[in-house]
Amino acid sequence: MPVRKTTKRLYLIPVLSKALDILELLQNENQPMTLESIHRQTKISKTTVYRILKTFVHRGYLSQSQDGMYRQVSRAKKLRFGFGGQSAEMAFSNEVTESLKLAAAAVGVDLLILDNHYDAATAIRNAEEFVQNRVDLIIEFQVEQEAAPVIADKIAEARIPLIAIDIPHPHATFFGVDNYRVGLEAGEALAAYAQRQWSGQVDWIIGLDLPEAGTLVQSRMTGAFEGVRAALPEQPVETFVRIDGRGMRDKSKKLISDFLLRHPRDKHILIAAATDTSALGAVDALREQKREKHAVIVGQDCIVEAVEEMRRANSPLIGSVSHEVSSYGPSLVHLGLSLLRGQTVPPYNYVAHRMVTRESVLASQPTT
Repeated sequence: MPVRKTTKRLYLIPVLSKALDILELLQNENQPMTLESIHRQTKISKTTVYRILKTFVHRGYLSQSQDGMYRQVSRAKKLRFGFGGQSAEMAFSNEVTESLKLAAAAVGVDLLILDNHYDAATAIRNAEEFVQNRVDLIIEFQVEQEAAPVIADKIAEARIPLIAIDIPHPHATFFGVDNYRVGLEAGEALAAYAQRQWSGQVDWIIGLDLPEAGTLVQSRMTGAFEGVRAALPEQPVETFVRIDGRGMRDKSKKLISDFLLRHPRDKHILIAAATDTSALGAVDALREQKREKHAVIVGQDCIVEAVEEMRRANSPLIGSVSHEVSSYGPSLVHLGLSLLRGQTVPPYNYVAHRMVTRESVLASQPTT
């Protein structure tokens, strides 16, 4: 019985093979070439060579000079930024992440996103992972001031530019709000309410603080207290109280609940919260004890849930300072690209902010 001769079938694309032959020829020659010389050396038909060359020019792999010569274009590698998000469980952090994703995609920057989980050890591990992945630039959003120098040192040692959101890091370019100013405006809003509704009578001014983030973020409370003092200069110093809500809803709720239980007769309480998440915890505490009328709150960040809360009738949340989170992504990407190009950028880069009140929220509702 005759032996059948078999050959292995190769699943090749002929025109792609020809295109790669042309590209490799230009790479090897490393000098401009004419269509005629490419045709002669590759033995590919002139029509096919012409169409392949035009395709490569259109896609940016080749350039064609006025004299008809073709040259390989040196293509810069795609940039990749590392972003350490504060926590996927924090609304403002998620809004920053989404804004950054959209902005990076718009300019063709790859984004490696890791979640810091509101935890110092995790943030340090994530920084190490960014370094191992050799990203071109790192954007760090983590709340622990004590972890900042550890993270920054690892990144500086790898010679990777660093942008720090809200919490300053050594060697980093700062990006975020003017913490004292946003706090001051929150305090002014609280004091204005007290003057308008309570004839200036205030029992307590509580700052739901975030000391873990360091002195810069704590200046939100410094500003808030100063805003109240400026409007109510006779207010006794002992009525100003800072409480560590850590920017978290459950912890803030418990702390405000405990405070309310200790002061059952006080009905004029101003609360300035470092974040809207803390502010919503304070709302929960007041609502649970049916004391919504005994306190008013101004938060920071203007997250969606805070805006919805302000729409509720008789809500104690009367305002929030918007940090204009939609501007974070475009501004961070622009700042990062400027650093990589070697341009001089300011050490502190502040975002715009604006006060959002219950009145402005209700006024913006569409009428039916």
